[in-house]
Amino acid sequence: MPQISSLRLLFSSANHHALLTSPLTPKSPLSLSHLFKIKHPFLHTHTHKPRRLLFAAYSRKPRNIERPGSLSGSRRRSSSSSKTENKGKSAMEESSSSAIAESVGFNKRRAEGKDKNDGPRKNLQLKVRKLNPVNTISYVQILGTGMDTQDTTPSVLLFFDKQRFIFNAGEGLQRFCTEHKIKLSKIDHIFLSRVCSETAGGLPGLLLTLAGMGEEGMSVNVWGPSDLKYLVNAMKSFIPNAAMVHARSFGPPVDSSGATDELFVPINDEVVKISAILLRPRYSKVSKTTKEGSSELDDSLVGVNHFEKKNSAERMQSTAEFALKPGDLAVVYICELPEIKGKFDPKKAAALGLRPGPKCRELQLGNSVQSDHQEIMVHPGDVLGPSVPGPIVLVVDCPTPSHLQELSSIHSLTPYYSDPSEQSKEMCKKVDCVIHLSPASVMCTTEYQQWMSRFGEVQHVMAGHQLKNVEIPILKSSARIATRLNYLCPQFFPLPGFWSLPQLKSLPSVSKGPSEFSLPASCQVITAENLLKFHLRPYAQLGLDRSGIPEVTSRRKIIEDLITEIPEIVDASEHITQMLHHGNNIANGGSMTLQANNVVIEEPWLHETALPSCLEGITREDMEIVLLGTGSSQPSKYRNVTSIFINLFSKGSVLLDCGEGTLGQLKRRFSIEGADEAVKGLRCIWISHIHADHHTGIARILALRRDLLNETPHEPLVVVGPRQLKIFLDAYQKLEDLDMQFLDCRQTTEASLKTFESGENKDVNGSVGVQNDQKDGSNLFAKGSRMESYWKRPGSPADASAAFPLLAMLKRVLREAGLEALISFPVIHCPQAYGVVLKAADRTNSTGKKIPGWKIVYSGDTRPCPELVAASHGATVLIHEATFEDGMVEEAIARNHSTTQEAIEVGDAAGAYRIILTHFSQRYPKIPVFDETHMHKTSIAFDMMSVNLADLPMLPRVLPYLKLLFRDEMIVDESDDVNVATAAAI
Repeated sequence: MPQISSLRLLFSSANHHALLTSPLTPKSPLSLSHLFKIKHPFLHTHTHKPRRLLFAAYSRKPRNIERPGSLSGSRRRSSSSSKTENKGKSAMEESSSSAIAESVGFNKRRAEGKDKNDGPRKNLQLKVRKLNPVNTISYVQILGTGMDTQDTTPSVLLFFDKQRFIFNAGEGLQRFCTEHKIKLSKIDHIFLSRVCSETAGGLPGLLLTLAGMGEEGMSVNVWGPSDLKYLVNAMKSFIPNAAMVHARSFGPPVDSSGATDELFVPINDEVVKISAILLRPRYSKVSKTTKEGSSELDDSLVGVNHFEKKNSAERMQSTAEFALKPGDLAVVYICELPEIKGKFDPKKAAALGLRPGPKCRELQLGNSVQSDHQEIMVHPGDVLGPSVPGPIVLVVDCPTPSHLQELSSIHSLTPYYSDPSEQSKEMCKKVDCVIHLSPASVMCTTEYQQWMSRFGEVQHVMAGHQLKNVEIPILKSSARIATRLNYLCPQFFPLPGFWSLPQLKSLPSVSKGPSEFSLPASCQVITAENLLKFHLRPYAQLGLDRSGIPEVTSRRKIIEDLITEIPEIVDASEHITQMLHHGNNIANGGSMTLQANNVVIEEPWLHETALPSCLEGITREDMEIVLLGTGSSQPSKYRNVTSIFINLFSKGSVLLDCGEGTLGQLKRRFSIEGADEAVKGLRCIWISHIHADHHTGIARILALRRDLLNETPHEPLVVVGPRQLKIFLDAYQKLEDLDMQFLDCRQTTEASLKTFESGENKDVNGSVGVQNDQKDGSNLFAKGSRMESYWKRPGSPADASAAFPLLAMLKRVLREAGLEALISFPVIHCPQAYGVVLKAADRTNSTGKKIPGWKIVYSGDTRPCPELVAASHGATVLIHEATFEDGMVEEAIARNHSTTQEAIEVGDAAGAYRIILTHFSQRYPKIPVFDETHMHKTSIAFDMMSVNLADLPMLPRVLPYLKLLFRDEMIVDESDDVNVATAAAI
């Protein structure tokens, strides 16, 4: 019987037509099972009977899509084995070999990386906006990204009628702006207060979103200190240059020993002047130990309240003693609005011989004019009342005590202090508002508070991870859905793991809050909140505006609203609790139905088959699948982008894909402290492909792990991913040490691992995975196939000699985690796209019986393909992307994704015990469209959904109740196509 890895197309034009006209053909588009023939050679531990299935792609050929050649995985055989197999080959199989070029249901050009959607087809020009010097409205506003999870620096919006400026773009900024209807398309400039994952983790996704907006797309100006170039170089590996062409830096190079006490002016127009002052840490050695990372609530330097004052010359000398590195620079931004002209006095103008008309307007604009009736020049001061100085706002990021030493002695800030002993009052520029992005560990020092007091009567807004905000969900819509799901089924949807404020205050590592600041009474200090505004114009409204701050909704109120909306949900929740409590009996053939109020009548397809032997004696401490992000393309209101946390409890964890905001999701699920423990326990991060929604959160995770383990002996974390990911990580590590070792996915294919085990391959030219895959025919891109060119993309091949010690390290790490193997396999999506198999080691029960280990397969992004079916054979859980609903076949083919039915049929063909569908298009904001008649062993994923191995038998039974919970939800298109233009998304 031929193996699954040697699947061949079994249709030509003639038999293809016969299939279409067969009475067995469903009325819906052809399913996968109607075009490929598969036999299961063995089913391992499962009790399913071997089935003959048909498997292939849909017959319809989408418009304007090239449909390529083979998925056959043809291989070279020895002459003896070829003769044996050829004896049993039917005439149809032989004829199908000549029909390989027939339509197979995927987008060849996209798989090759040549699809028009995978390139910058737009010019991405800067939009030139006509400025309005007489702005009617202007304010600064806190965009509280990360404040509830303490994982990123909050952003600040500077708003004008015709211009928008954002300071910092941490992970989650897009989700926050979507939630609160802040239009990113209006942004003109992005300023970074530091260049690191904490302040710029959301920048790649933001640039790609802007590039895909509208018909033409747009680019924005990105500003930062001189180390911005390292971030730009890293992002070039997956972001079109057109989206970053306007990235600009200021200040001397990082390694320069010159003074930094200089004012840089990136923006100076009739609307605003934005200046920048660089902050270098006084001692880079101190900076290294105090750089923010872990939980910002746990800083070993809290309470450091002394430093030795030095003059400018000593400061320069001490700075030069220690080499600075990229990422050490911080910035203070000064935003100054033009002065407000005095009121025009028409009587004075008439006395000076001016007639009403254009000349009066010129005077109001600040220009001198010739008198109409007198031989004199009339100046603005002759006819205008006293001018009012324009408002001034400072955005301050002082990340460590060593930066504070520099901040306290910078002369460029002297004009903005109110201390009359240092300057005359005439030269003093009055600051109206100071927004502090500095961490609490710095702001609570006596020195920082002394520096704050030098501004006199000013509004201080403390935005640097204040404790008050930990209890306030940033993403209200997502939190509301999570609360409703938790009420319905707490087993699969646990409550978020936030600490309560009393618990946080009891932790010894937590620093003081702003209410404990010892500042003069003239200093007004408040804690920043989401959407808090400070009005700058009109001048009459100068000051704070709390009207936009979202109301805090309690869990109790959310549940009350749910019960009012869906009264049947009470009985449904009780039924699920009973069902899960008696789960073992039901799994063994029992049946439960609830007739009260006609809530749910058990569907006939819910009758279960026997429990797989790998789940025999399983405990709740063996393994849990936590779906941190279940959306595609870009973060949305209800679903974050892809990330799957495999929780092995005391043995550690594995992360499969790591989209933007993964760290924030971890903290929402496990609490701030719990997420730190989860990150410290990571054994491996595996990335499927280089699209932004699958990997841009990795730098933040790695940076946090580095800081958490800084004082602990440890090994670098193994990151497995496609070759392009290494290009990104290598470039990024020049900015920020990520403390990791990289393995190419090719080096973790089954053939490569066999070669590693045998030690037979001595090729150091990089063909570890490729050469052996060609030998055994298990590679989708085997030599001689039409797909070979997709595999051999430009770039340096992997070095086999360098990979061997890393493979040995990975094997040891997996063994310590109780895992037998991590195996990558190629799939059809874009160049170097992969799926992965995680296999647990076999175990022995108390009676000495050997119990096989569980097997998890994650598809990554892909069209259905033989490699995926082969890898999923006998899987305990198949986590499969289902980007589109069944009626969107053409869209799925065009973008090399799968529909819901296709994903289910892949699982059916492979004999998977359970299927979890994820990676839904954002056009399905809350729940995707699905047909439950196909979902007898399938579940729909939601963010924060946690599936314990012990609960797998009950997983599909929750589906009818989810339909009840979302019965009134409409499908709303949230512009899933935004990022497609730049290939960032799907």
